[in-house]
Amino acid sequence: MQVNNQTTQEMDNTFDAIVIGSGISGGWAAKELCEKGLKTLVLERGRPVKHMADYPTAMKNPWDFKYRGDLSKQVKENDPIVDKCYAYEEATEHFFVKDHEHPYVQEKPFDWIKGYQEGGKSLIWARQTQRWSDFEFEAPKRDGFAVDWPIRYKDLEKWYSHVEEFVGISGNKDGIANLPDSEVLPPFELNCVEKAIQEKVKENYENRHVIIGRCAHLTEPKEIHIQQGRGKCQARHLCYRGCPFGAYFSSNSSTLPWAEKTGNLTIRTNSVVHSIIYDETQKKAIGVKVIDTETKAETEFYAKIIFVNAATLNTNLILLNSKSERFPNGLGNDNGLLGKYVGFHNYRGNILADYDGFEDQYYYGRRPTTAFIPSFKNVFKQDSDFLRGYMVAFGASRKNWGQGNGKEGFGADFKNDLTKPGGWQVFMMIQGETIPKEANHVRLSETEKDDWGIPQLVTSIEYDDNDEKMLQDFFKEGEEMLAKSGCTNIRPWDTKQAPGLDIHEMGGVRMGHDPKTSLLNKHNQLHNCKNVFVTDGACMTSMGNQNPSLTFMAITARAANFAAEEIKKGNL
Repeated sequence: MQVNNQTTQEMDNTFDAIVIGSGISGGWAAKELCEKGLKTLVLERGRPVKHMADYPTAMKNPWDFKYRGDLSKQVKENDPIVDKCYAYEEATEHFFVKDHEHPYVQEKPFDWIKGYQEGGKSLIWARQTQRWSDFEFEAPKRDGFAVDWPIRYKDLEKWYSHVEEFVGISGNKDGIANLPDSEVLPPFELNCVEKAIQEKVKENYENRHVIIGRCAHLTEPKEIHIQQGRGKCQARHLCYRGCPFGAYFSSNSSTLPWAEKTGNLTIRTNSVVHSIIYDETQKKAIGVKVIDTETKAETEFYAKIIFVNAATLNTNLILLNSKSERFPNGLGNDNGLLGKYVGFHNYRGNILADYDGFEDQYYYGRRPTTAFIPSFKNVFKQDSDFLRGYMVAFGASRKNWGQGNGKEGFGADFKNDLTKPGGWQVFMMIQGETIPKEANHVRLSETEKDDWGIPQLVTSIEYDDNDEKMLQDFFKEGEEMLAKSGCTNIRPWDTKQAPGLDIHEMGGVRMGHDPKTSLLNKHNQLHNCKNVFVTDGACMTSMGNQNPSLTFMAITARAANFAAEEIKKGNL
């Protein structure tokens, strides 16, 4: 009788596919697999968050908050890592993991920003979306670092379009070789100062282009977006609270509800994945071991295929902790490279400048994107003393925009002054590619465990000389571009922030041709365990300079469709 009960329980816990994580890539895996008819279980370690119903601060006014949007001194002192994040404030703190809630060991300083809830960090991402080009996919082979990507732009091109049409990307078709055009909705506009800078950059530089940022916002919803129940962006720029209009893309407003409509989706929240279960006899993964965050009860779930989309560092952690007789050092880790070659984006460079003129002009709304200058160094040839390049983001605003930060004064005169816009200022920042190195790695702690009995993650990641050279080049080129554009009082500074605060960590489970030098093949399958797929940031072989989330989504859609076809053929 006991055997029959166990068999019944296993049947209840058996699915065609398991997706670990419900964020940007996990949501896409769920959507694609469910649409293909696969009964799919999505495991999320955080709490349930339903679109609209669970955005408690979305419609609040500044005066509705105790600290007017800021956080108390005690909260800041208790959680100094997450407090560094640009989107973390009184109105959004419920979507962020506090420092004590999931500790880790910083062998070298690394600011790990986490969002554990249904939808993951798709609720709090910055929504910038750019395609990669072959200048990125071919870079490791051309420049002699990491390993060669097993895919090229042509492999992802149709999947970029597939994702963009469903997500909704506002922007222009800019015709830039190293930033392929997307399927776009009408763009947001550059303001008058940004347009003036655009003209000056065009006038002074042959291969530099000022564009409006392409972003995952519905400026004019199409039928596919209306079917999702999403509406037009109101340019409130309160996005990190959760968008009640569904105007920006998130798993909660888009992919997860779409998957649910198929009748093939099961979501289990408050479920920490301890490890993936490998069957020595069948020579494949058969399921996952899960710990309930509230009861600490352990449960096993089973499936033909497993997609690991827990976000880069947690994906590495899960695979490292998935030990068996066959894989004593982590699932698929015959070559010892699991957790190594982790990269990120260099955000340390900022420049602030003044701009005289246009004081009779203003702007309206709170545009949820900014101006960009796509990478212009080391693109067509090696023309600098560092490898790879950087994208520049910048924006112009009136100095009293917002709360008049930094303005001195008190009383009636001070308040009256705040009603009058000051002159213009321009803020510029770097988004630089880093070179993945074996020394930049994560591993499991041998002594420290978390509340669920899982080893804590050790982060050992740092900048190198290449990053420093790139940073100095940005300062030189950025100051020159601003000066030639008519800016004055140009002030550059190095934030000296630790890696991680960019929230663009990638790698550790990289793709490649050779099982001796990589973990995943061209279809994102583990070389040595073909029914396990990794399609979040952990799969990235190199880092590019573009915002990475669009590429994560395209890679996920491609791999999920491949997996579904392989199941139909009986290969998985």
